Amino acid sequence: MRNIGKEVLKQVDEQGRIVIPKKWRDKHLKNSSVVLLQVTDDEIVVKSHEPADITKYFNSLEIDIESDYDNWNDVKRELYKKRPS
Repeated sequence: MRNIGKEVLKQVDEQGRIVIPKKWRDKHLKNSSVVLLQVTDDEIVVKSHEPADITKYFNSLEIDIESDYDNWNDVKRELYKKRPS
């Protein structure tokens, strides 16, 4: 690995892989997933993948069912019966 200004020169192995430097991973990656944001003839942009925050949807759905919520199989059965065609 060799620094060239803000860029880092990396070698690509026989299988087309590069190693993302540990300092960059520690600083920018919140999990082990990345997104290839843009691929052109001479440039590949890699961006850290941040999963969507779905907690805002927790407890936001209201349904009118008669089944006991403790028995998930009954709830599921009733929901499938009420599904619009």
